[in-house]
Order: sequence, then C-alpha cells, then structure tokens
Amino acid sequence: MMSAKRMRLACKVAVPGSCLLIIAGALSVGPWSTQTAAAKTITTTCQDSSADAAKLNAAIASSHPGDQILISGQCLLTSPVTLLGDRSYQGGSRTGTVLQQASGANLPYLLASDTYVSNSNVTGDPFKIHQLTIDCNSGHNTAATNGLVLHSWQTQAEDLQIENCRGSGILVTNTTPNGTTLTNTQVNGSIDNNFITNSGKYGVYVQDSGNSVTDWRLTGNYIASSGQDAIHLENAAGWYIDGNHVYGIGNNAIYVNRLFGTSIANNYIEDFGDAGGNTTWYGINGTVQGDAASTIAGNRVFMFTSEKSGTTYRYIALTRVNYGTGYVAVTGNVIRGAGTAADTGFYYNAGSGVSLNVTSSGNAAAAVGTTRTIGTGVTLSAGL
Repeated sequence: MMSAKRMRLACKVAVPGSCLLIIAGALSVGPWSTQTAAAKTITTTCQDSSADAAKLNAAIASSHPGDQILISGQCLLTSPVTLLGDRSYQGGSRTGTVLQQASGANLPYLLASDTYVSNSNVTGDPFKIHQLTIDCNSGHNTAATNGLVLHSWQTQAEDLQIENCRGSGILVTNTTPNGTTLTNTQVNGSIDNNFITNSGKYGVYVQDSGNSVTDWRLTGNYIASSGQDAIHLENAAGWYIDGNHVYGIGNNAIYVNRLFGTSIANNYIEDFGDAGGNTTWYGINGTVQGDAASTIAGNRVFMFTSEKSGTTYRYIALTRVNYGTGYVAVTGNVIRGAGTAADTGFYYNAGSGVSLNVTSSGNAAAAVGTTRTIGTGVTLSAGL
C-alpha cells in the first residue's frame, strides 16, 4: 500500500478541485499479518460442455485463501467466472487450457474479480491468473464482452492469450457494473507477457474515474489488431509501461492520461491510426499532471502500413497539461514515418494558463513531414 505521504500526493493527481481518494479507506488494508500456510491444489477439468462455467465457479467457491486452482481442457462459458482473491488460477498452457465464450451467450465479461461482480466499493484481495487462453468468440457473439476484468490490488495477469473480445481484452477498473466506484486504492498490480489480439475496443483498458488504479506495471505484452487503442489509460499515475509490442491498431497505439511519475519506455509500435478518417491519431499520446515528473524513453514508433488520406498522424505527443506545470523527459526515442506531410514526429503542447517543461535529447525522427511542433506554454531544453 502507499504511504500517507504518497496518498497525499495522489490526491493532487485527481481531477483538479476534487480528491476522490479516501485515505481512511486506503488504510483499511493494514500491515501484513503473520500468515499460516495451509494451501491445497484444486484441479478442475472442463469437458467443452454447457456445465463447465458452473463447474469452475463451484470449484472456486469451495476453495480457501492460499489455494491453487488448476484448470485444464476446453471450457465452454455460458456464464461468467468469478475470481476470488488470495488464490492463484493456472492453466496447463495457452493451448492446453482454453476458456471460450459459448456462441450466443453474449456475456458482459468472461472472468472478473469477485469485488467487481458484487459491486463492492473496496478493492479485492490479490490473486494471480496465468498460463491459459481466454477466447471471447466474437465471431459468434454480438455483445461487447470484456475478457478479464480486474478490480483487485496486487494482482498479476501473466502468460495469457486473450482474443476475439468485442470489448477490451483486459479491463482494470475502479467502477463496478452498477456504477459503484472505489473508496480506497487498487495499486501494485502487474500485466506481463500476454498476447492480446483482436479486441473490438482496447487491448488493455484502465478505467479510473477517481484516483484509485495507480502504480501498476504493464510490461512485455504483445497487443495486436485492436479496433480502437492498443493501450488506453484514463489514469497513468505511477504506471510503468515498458517493452510492449503493438501493431494493427485502429486508433492510438498508446494513450496515457494524467502522467504523474509515469514511465513509458522501450515500447515497439509498428503502426497506428489504421481506421483513418478526418482526425488525428497518435503513436504515444499523453496528458500531464502538474506535480511529479515523468519519462518517455527508448521507444520505437514506426509506420509500416499505408497511411490514410485526410488523416493526421503524430508519433510521440504531449497534448495537454491538466494543471500547474508539467515536467517530462523525452529521450532516446526513434521515429520512422511514412514520408508524408501529414506526419509530425514530436508534438508538445501545454494549453492556456498552464505550462510544460520538456527535456528532449537523443531522439531521432525520419520520413516525417514535420520533425517537431512546439505549442502553447512549452519550454524545451536539452537537459544536463
């Protein structure tokens, strides 16, 4: 959990004029107590049957904190699966364990934290889910199904294949289905080494109307063929977004709102803005808070596909400061455009009544119409 000092800072990250973080609620999960190991392994095997969802839910409901739930086979999901905290969920492999939405089921999500399902206003206990495939089966369903919904702190999603979701592949959220929002924090989770493909909305979506979902790691993922953005964070405070490889993106490759102590590093973007239209699409687009500084470093942003006529493309951009003075270091990034006048390599803008200090060094841009654009309220320096 965060220190009291950090939580006071986090209040500043929220929408100016309101602090939705309730510190008392954040402290409700106290210091770690002495744990007694009494875990067991629960094995459940699916049969590609309409009874699989009920079987999985029953196995999880009968488990106890610390248990490991091993899932194998082809699981046909006619209803969602609720994931209890303080457990691990493991498949045999991405091909050996496949959880697929049944044709015509049209579920809102396939797997979700128990506190999300129960519309709780506090975050769920940690769990880990890994080594399996989640298939929303979009070809035989019309609902905007989300693959995996996380409403739990210190939770790990690793070595998953999530595919064919008309909604988002992974949704990390402070808001439950009936609109209840968290009164405490949902921090310190990780989303690592997954393959997320063919999402109708976002590959990874962080939904945070307050200031709860902070300080996560999003690393080493492959995100392909997203209808909208590959990575879309409504709150990027304290996030570490590193080493992700994205391609086949309809809108923006990486959108990060409210940069605050955020690191965006070593990501490989092959293309973005495939949807075209009379609009602007971004490889990396961030808005900045006026307190802690952030870094954008070592990213490779390219355009290997043909750009659409009438569309504007910006490769790395800071488009707005939300309040005060923002500080961002943009270093060691490489851009390779499509060689058209519609391309801008680096774009910096603060807006009126605010300011943005950008330290820019060691970057390279080729085959773009405009190498760099400096907007309102921006001070640019080469650093030390």
